[in-house]
Order: sequence, then C-alpha cells, then structure tokens
Amino acid sequence: MFHFTRKRIEAHVCIYFVAYKVYKELEPILKVNKINLSVDKVLDIAKTIITIKVKLKESDETITKTMLLNPKHKSIACLFKDDFWEINR
Repeated sequence: MFHFTRKRIEAHVCIYFVAYKVYKELEPILKVNKINLSVDKVLDIAKTIITIKVKLKESDETITKTMLLNPKHKSIACLFKDDFWEINR
C-alpha cells in the first residue's frame, strides 16, 4: 500500500491495529470453546460458509439459515449460534 498523506497513513495503521486486536481477542475465545484450531484456520473455514436470507413476501418475515455443510464447518459451528457472541463477551 502506498499512502502519501498523513491522514491516510494514520487510517491505514488504525485499520491494521484493529484487525490485530480482533485477531488476538479470538485466540482465547477459541481456546475456551475448545476449538483446537488457529485463528487463521478458523478464518479460512469461515470464508467458505454461506448464510442465506429469505424475506417472505406475505408476512415480511426474514428467515436466515447458515449452511454448515462439511465437518470443517461443523467444527466451528458454535461461532455461528445466535447467542454465541453475547455469551462470550
């Protein structure tokens, strides 16, 4: 990345810092939940998971379904439960 203004350089550093902080926060969460994978591996698996949202025309209700299709997806399934991030704060 090539940035020339102070504002853009600071913004870039800020983004990297936040990303690193999120990465480091995930490590103990994975350990507590007995997910014996690195953060990098979990992120690679998560990239292949698809969530489908369908909005019903008649009732205006939205149905969401996360597709956990293979054993790798299922190994991190707890991360996709609705209440997971509320419980693990």
